Amino acid sequence: MPFQNQQRTRLARSATHLLNYHFVWIPRRRKPVLRGAIANRCRELIWDAAKANDCQVVSLAIEPDRVHLFINCPLMKMPSMWTSSYFVSTADRVSCEVIQRYIEAQGKSS
Repeated sequence: MPFQNQQRTRLARSATHLLNYHFVWIPRRRKPVLRGAIANRCRELIWDAAKANDCQVVSLAIEPDRVHLFINCPLMKMPSMWTSSYFVSTADRVSCEVIQRYIEAQGKSS
C-alpha cells in the first residue's frame, strides 16, 4: 500500500531531506519460506519497526523467497560540513517512482 506523500521533503531543525531506501532481503539459500503466517508476521514487524523509527513504508512486497522494502526515513545524525544547514537526498523523484512500480509488480508475473 503506497503512501501518497513519499516525495515530500522532511524538515529538521537545520536540514531539509528526502531519504528513501530500497532494501532487499532473502532467506537463507533463498528458500521460499515467506508464506502465510510467516509472511504476515514479517509484514507486521516491518510496519512496527517503521512506525517506531518515524519511517514511512512507501512500498512493501513479500514474496516466498524475498522481501522488497522501499522506505522513507528521517534524517539521522549527519555531519554538517561548512554550514549547519543542508539538503540530503538518496534518489530523485523519477527513481522513486520506478522503484515503487518495480516493488508493486513483484509476484504479478508469476
